[in-house]
Amino acid sequence: MARYLHTMYRITDPERSRAFYEALGFEFKRQLDLHRDGTLDATLYFFGMQGEDEVLELTFNHDGSTYDLGTGYGHIAIGLDDLDAALAQLGEQGITPEKPPYQVTEGGSWLCFVRDPDNYRVELIGRPA
Repeated sequence: MARYLHTMYRITDPERSRAFYEALGFEFKRQLDLHRDGTLDATLYFFGMQGEDEVLELTFNHDGSTYDLGTGYGHIAIGLDDLDAALAQLGEQGITPEKPPYQVTEGGSWLCFVRDPDNYRVELIGRPA
């Protein structure tokens, strides 16, 4: 039997990334330092939603690398009980949606996108009442 474990992407500022993902409701789970030839090579930061085993792994390489997003990456998605309240709270921290919430289909969930400090897109989806 297989199960989903995590998604990983690279970041350039661990403190800013941690603040961003915690503002979205993620909680910091753990970190792991990776050494190569006696030198700190990378630090892995793991975040998850409360009560869930699956995690988001943010990898910080200590060599000063920068990254292009590429054309294959899309986004991760987070379900929220109250999208409007979440956006108000995020706005207080300077996190604003790319454009106002919208529906893909009439009567469907409301959604919008925000960007993390490394410009990765995160979809916020208001759960239906």
